[in-house]
Amino acid sequence: MVQISRRQFFQFAGSTLATLGLSQLNIQRQAESYGKVLAQSTPRKLALLVGINEYPSQPLQGCVNDMELQRHLLIHRFGFNPQDIHTLTDGQATRQGILEAFEEHLIKQAKPGDVVVYHYSGHGSRVFDPDPLVVEPGNNSGTNGTFVPVNHGKIDQYPEQGGVVEDIMGHTLFLLMLALKSENFTAVLDSCYSGGATRDVRVRARDNQGKNLQVSPGEKSYQEQWLSRLNLKREDFVKLYRTGVAKGVVLAATDPNQLAIDLPWNGFNVGVFTYLLTQYLWQQTSTPENAIAYTVENIPKDYNQTPLTEVKVGSGYEKQPIYFTNTSSPTADAVVTEVKGNQVKLWLGGVNPAAMKAVRQGTVFTSILAKGSSSGQVTLQSRDSSNGLIGIATVEGVVRQGTLLKAEGLG
Repeated sequence: MVQISRRQFFQFAGSTLATLGLSQLNIQRQAESYGKVLAQSTPRKLALLVGINEYPSQPLQGCVNDMELQRHLLIHRFGFNPQDIHTLTDGQATRQGILEAFEEHLIKQAKPGDVVVYHYSGHGSRVFDPDPLVVEPGNNSGTNGTFVPVNHGKIDQYPEQGGVVEDIMGHTLFLLMLALKSENFTAVLDSCYSGGATRDVRVRARDNQGKNLQVSPGEKSYQEQWLSRLNLKREDFVKLYRTGVAKGVVLAATDPNQLAIDLPWNGFNVGVFTYLLTQYLWQQTSTPENAIAYTVENIPKDYNQTPLTEVKVGSGYEKQPIYFTNTSSPTADAVVTEVKGNQVKLWLGGVNPAAMKAVRQGTVFTSILAKGSSSGQVTLQSRDSSNGLIGIATVEGVVRQGTLLKAEGLG
């Protein structure tokens, strides 16, 4: 298993989702459908998904798609109720918005044994911390890793003299994880620590970072509040922090010194890590260990990006079902997200990346029923010009919203 130490991960944390979602009516219909089949005794599955493209400077292009890749996967492959998935995109993903959503949707709602997923796609950074909760040996720069909310501050206006930014530190994420009542927690973080843009490929790191930027007093106050709520002295926190991740499993897009790539791919923009991870999980029943091994093997070597995973020390979670959930749905290439007469909208997130170029007008998808038989098929008419992960198709036979599909003839 490829591992990242807790010190590396949270010291430099930040390794790190235009909404493409269903209409409110469709979400309601999906929620009602899933509610009928979920037993009262079944652990609840909660998710908070964050994707930020529209930064005031250094905008990204694939983070909202990352969020949608994760959302469709959790609903249609892992059985999450759509109403239990909270999303924050672009202007919603402020520092306060992210922290409040984590508290209200995850910490306050999750009970012991529930499944909890947190996904972040956006910029990462390093900022100066004048009063760190933990001073790591060998970190002489005084900087710590952060996640960059949409309202991080206008640091592009003063790169030389620096200033205060509204970032969320890795220390803060650790405290929020500690506060969860369930151990069945997975964080998927698709961002990086340094870099810039080159041609169409972008990297998920703020250009201006380091000692010239300082963490905000509000961030430090928030950490102190959580230490008090958790009844933790600083020295006790340090011991926990240096032991390992607070809860569950962390899947990171890069090692601490690499770039997380945001790029165009066959008509859509994505984070290469999130795309490979979610596409693989449409096709496989997997563990965190195997899923990370797949992404490491399949990320183009030119990108010099090595995804990593860490689990709570001594837990064995690396060999547990990913997301702590046994998938009951069959493997699939696509799913029907909307039906209007004899026309349907498809989400193509399960198609093998190497085969996406072959998905064009005339491609046939056959519906999959629980026992492996099929009834009904759809024929692709077009892929959305602004987002090639979305397809428009015509229907033959019986196909409903939520129907899983297999493509014919793609290999």
